[in-house]
Amino acid sequence: MKGLLTSIITVLTFTGLQAQTVPASPKLIVGITVDQLRTDYIEAFSTLYGDKGFKRIWKEGKVFRNAQHQFANPDRSSAIAAIYTGTTPAVNGIVGNIWLDASTLRPVECVEDSEFMGYNTAEYSSAAKLLTSTITDELKIATQGKGLVYAIAPFRDAAVISAGHAADGAFWINDITGKWCSSTYYSEFPWWVSQYNDRKAVDFRITEMTWEPLLPTESYTYITAEGAKEAFKHKFDDARRNKFKRFITSPFVNDEVNQLVDECLRNSSIGVDRIPDFLSVTYYAGNFNRQSIQEYPLEIQDTYIRLDQSIAKLLDLLDAKVGLSNVLLFITSTGYTDSDSPDLKRYRVPGGDFHLNRCAALLNMYLMATYGEGQYVEAYHNQQIYLDHKLIEQKQLNLVEIQNKSADFLIQFSGVNEVYSAHRLLLGAWTPEIHKIRNSFNRKHSGDLVIDVLPGWTIVDENSTTNQVVRNTHTPMPLVFMGSHVKPEIIHEPTNVDHIAPTLAYFMRIRAPNASRATPLTDLRETSK
Repeated sequence: MKGLLTSIITVLTFTGLQAQTVPASPKLIVGITVDQLRTDYIEAFSTLYGDKGFKRIWKEGKVFRNAQHQFANPDRSSAIAAIYTGTTPAVNGIVGNIWLDASTLRPVECVEDSEFMGYNTAEYSSAAKLLTSTITDELKIATQGKGLVYAIAPFRDAAVISAGHAADGAFWINDITGKWCSSTYYSEFPWWVSQYNDRKAVDFRITEMTWEPLLPTESYTYITAEGAKEAFKHKFDDARRNKFKRFITSPFVNDEVNQLVDECLRNSSIGVDRIPDFLSVTYYAGNFNRQSIQEYPLEIQDTYIRLDQSIAKLLDLLDAKVGLSNVLLFITSTGYTDSDSPDLKRYRVPGGDFHLNRCAALLNMYLMATYGEGQYVEAYHNQQIYLDHKLIEQKQLNLVEIQNKSADFLIQFSGVNEVYSAHRLLLGAWTPEIHKIRNSFNRKHSGDLVIDVLPGWTIVDENSTTNQVVRNTHTPMPLVFMGSHVKPEIIHEPTNVDHIAPTLAYFMRIRAPNASRATPLTDLRETSK
């Protein structure tokens, strides 16, 4: 009787498995990363949208309203690296768009590489500084190079990082000429990109472009500046300013991205066979000209309205070429926003100016008084201080001791909340408070000391005209999966972006990136029997 029951259970189990239809792998994965996209703005401006953009995504997609990064202070580069590698800067090496090279103490961009010249650009670029594999790399490996991978973005870092190490091409806009460009790191520059540059590139049209409100200004009611709401009018072709740099911080750049996506879909073989391909797309939803939202309150609302239309156009392009049932899309954000303006003094919010250069100079004086003459502080950048390890070794001093003494000294400065030494971040005890900061720290690319500045204070950057007002407020960012039998649902509980890469791997039935430890989200599909 016991053996009979076991046999019946086994038969029923396998019969149930056989009755379930396993969906085929999608023909095309499309990753849409929108720089600085916010969930609260998407929902706040929803009455101004059409039916084929955000409303369609919210209706047909699996919507995680509160996605988040597992590390502190993300920017565009570190966020996109985390999305595509499934891990944090501590492992993938992309701690930001720019850091100081440890050997030269020269600022380097995360995709800068002197070994590879550019197509239509003087920039030298590659993904060599990305220290782990990406989901796009794993697709190329799994298909023995047959799966096509293209990345199209307004920005160099976004294009190169999302393309990964093994892609067929990464394309971004040259902010000096307006032409689409790339790197010799990838294969030959495609003919269809060259043809587009010669006939349709934005530099032929920018003199005629004017950004004005798409709707009557009384419709823009969510964010208002003090005083009357006045209609804006921005011309990009201004000889006093870099027209293309301003263009790529406007919503018009998203339509330009769509134009090249259209060329890619029509002129390449992407998405036409059963071997999965990957198309990475980056849009922009940040502030115009990188100014604060207080200066451009109507523009940010108009940006979302136009972004809604750009997404609708992209969905139509994909449906016409591949069919959305054959496409798996994910849409997410970089999870940060450009800095706000300082609060007006009349509101009496505590704050002040924090000068990193002054901290570094005073720290060096303190270390000289303690350990003797020498330039102990070698450089400073992005709230981090770099010590001269060779000098410390020559003097036969203890590096960990100097790091700890330096942290104790810096914690006394006005505006400083906490100071973390490299030793403490790498080898110290784990705490919930230190977790995200540790994940943002990479021993090869980060400094000896990381300074956490109090909220409300302004970090003054002496090397640029851009200062940062510290706000630790959570920026709500979405993560949406859509297409390929994904069941519609809205999830309010937080989820981490490190689930994206392994989830895509699960859908394509390939390996996850080599540093991805998160589990895939396996409950996205509708159950069919």
